[in-house]
Amino acid sequence: MNNRRTVRALAAATTALLTLGGAAACSSGGPAGTDPQRVDVVAAFYPLQFIAERIGGDAVRVTNLVKPGAEPHDLELTPSQVGEVSQAELVVYLKGFQPALDEAVQQNAADRSFDVSTVEPLLDAAAGGHQHEGEETEEEGALGGKDPHFWLDPTRLATVADQLADHLGKADPDQAASFTSRAKELHADLAKLDTEYATGLKTCERREIVTSHTAFGYLAEQYGLEQVGITGLNPESEPSPQRLAEVAEEARAHKTTTIFFETLVSPKIAETIASEVGAKTAVLDPIEGLTGDSGSSDYLSVMRTNLQALRTALGCS
Repeated sequence: MNNRRTVRALAAATTALLTLGGAAACSSGGPAGTDPQRVDVVAAFYPLQFIAERIGGDAVRVTNLVKPGAEPHDLELTPSQVGEVSQAELVVYLKGFQPALDEAVQQNAADRSFDVSTVEPLLDAAAGGHQHEGEETEEEGALGGKDPHFWLDPTRLATVADQLADHLGKADPDQAASFTSRAKELHADLAKLDTEYATGLKTCERREIVTSHTAFGYLAEQYGLEQVGITGLNPESEPSPQRLAEVAEEARAHKTTTIFFETLVSPKIAETIASEVGAKTAVLDPIEGLTGDSGSSDYLSVMRTNLQALRTALGCS
């Protein structure tokens, strides 16, 4: 056990003695930083939680700061969450995506953080097709005009996962080999998913996807598609009437049959465009977070559901 984990174990034992009489008031899992046998990881949003849990296995305890059904773009930290960040052995986040978390990391966990954008440089927001032409949001400004949704390209998520295994290994050297082994298994799963996408989207009648949220630039670039986004990087921003008219015109020009919306925001804008151009709507999930009724779904299964939705909408053979 390394020095930091030894200190944590002693601190946990002291806390247990001090609170022995009040144990009934404690929660079953306890806050981040209280389990000396596992590496406490704080994940900024779901895809980072997914890879941390897959790589860490039983040797990690992962806390996702975004609750099921919440929109990760809008994250505001509670005092208890700031405490979780300060106590975590590793914070996995994407700098610029959630400014409140950036501040908490800088103040409380700068030496125990992994900014995934340092592994996979982010693409310009215009990559993969036409972006929303509107006023820059606070988030887009913090990201420097970059698209944060790298995880929708499974090859990029695999590269981040490989590096995460190294960070976990430094937090718990005794488990480093296990982390590396599980990262290789995850890499293979993501490579298989990439092949399924490349094969499934190889021969299609159309290559353009109209989305309510400009989140699919990485996916579009990886698989030769063109994204037409109704709104910008923030799914809750409101498109101008001019933008709605432009998207409707492009949808007609490309004979678009499906306007995609997502699970965590209202489908009304997508429905408006679909009604105007005679198309239907369908879900294309950016996998920023799972909903409360996602059940056994995970990143891999949602990506495969997305693939089927794309194949249907694009007329793929």
